[in-house]
Amino acid sequence: MIKVMKFGGTSVGSSEAIGRTAGIIIRDPAPKAVVVSAMSGVTNALISLMKEPETRAIEKIRERHITVAVDHIRPELLEEYRPLLEERLDGLRRALRAYHSSKNRRERSVIHDTISSWGERLSSLTVAYVLRSKGYDAVAMTSEEAGIAAEGSPGNGSADLFTTSVNLKKNVLPLIEKGRTPVITGYYGIDPEGRPLTFGRGGSDYSGSVVGNGLDADVVEIWTDVDGFMTADPRIVPGAKTLEMMDYNEAAELAYFGAKVLHPRTIEPARKKDLEVWVKNSFNPDGKGTRIFKMRQPGNTMLRSVAMKKDLSIVKIYSGEIVYQPGLVNKILEAVCDHGVTSYAISTSLSTLAVLVPSEQVPEICERVKALKDDIEKVHVKDGVSLICAVGDGMLETCGVSAKVFAAVTEAGANVEMISEGASDVALNFVVSNDLAVKVVRTLHDKYIGG
Repeated sequence: MIKVMKFGGTSVGSSEAIGRTAGIIIRDPAPKAVVVSAMSGVTNALISLMKEPETRAIEKIRERHITVAVDHIRPELLEEYRPLLEERLDGLRRALRAYHSSKNRRERSVIHDTISSWGERLSSLTVAYVLRSKGYDAVAMTSEEAGIAAEGSPGNGSADLFTTSVNLKKNVLPLIEKGRTPVITGYYGIDPEGRPLTFGRGGSDYSGSVVGNGLDADVVEIWTDVDGFMTADPRIVPGAKTLEMMDYNEAAELAYFGAKVLHPRTIEPARKKDLEVWVKNSFNPDGKGTRIFKMRQPGNTMLRSVAMKKDLSIVKIYSGEIVYQPGLVNKILEAVCDHGVTSYAISTSLSTLAVLVPSEQVPEICERVKALKDDIEKVHVKDGVSLICAVGDGMLETCGVSAKVFAAVTEAGANVEMISEGASDVALNFVVSNDLAVKVVRTLHDKYIGG
């Protein structure tokens, strides 16, 4: 059985955390590949360096990794590790110089992905040497060395699963078969021109699933800082419980619409090969976690989980031509979703198209939509709204579910601003004001899930 273990930023975020993570890896006897994120905070620091250079920033990043190394790496291996770390830091410095000297917008966006993914190059090296110091045969591998192929635009890449599978079976699988454990960089792949392409923030979860798909693994474990998917965010609902089992659809819906447990795209590579996915807590390694797989038995509650995504806006585009020009809808949506903008819900009427988007991206969206001035009449924006995602068994087939959910929304004193129902078999998504979103989540949880 081959296993892929992916560890997030908090799981490799400190000397103590990396020591704990190394223990988790070592005590699991399965042949495996490990995928790691950057140390928590490093990616943000790298992005800040592109906005405003700071002379000591790279030294601070270096110090964090050296601290871990001194704590965990044996002296003879430390001598081997230090020059490799410095070599990678020198590569970061060169990339930063290239970024700040470039005047070409496209070139800068490509270099941006190179720099923002540099933390994974440092953490994979560090984790591999910590494992080696504990007598474990590990080898650090970048996405380039492993052969994780990517396509798409900077900041929003996707894995080329076929090419990646061919490459991983050539570059990674032989190491596993020899009893070695590759420690692979998460978060990014390599485009056809050999340039790094990131999978979006939190994309290391997706990388773990991509590696599992490519190696035909039996299971993918996502190690993070929570016990798994829960019935609600425990910071909002203190009585929330861990869900021991979920199917692919439920996990994908919750991840996409607000549960900050898993990168939303993690499920797709696993689903394509029926891989079992586990979400586990590196700070509580003996906890049960959440098992995600193809099919599970229905439960006995109307709802299984409620998630919330705040700080969204409804952009309404008005045009009397929408119903008569089907191609106009496509044109408007292309303008809205250009440059990787995520739309969380879409609704249409005779003369209106409403799209739910992140509030921070509204100005650029409005600018692009208003450029279609010959086709649209006006654009209206409603800020300060939240998306509620209610997941349950047989949401479409069960009579009265929507009525009960919206009765609870009314009880919370909220108005439903937008509804998305019918596209998913397991979820009902709707929009309420930011001010009442938490109260709606608590009310739904109390009435239909319980403490």
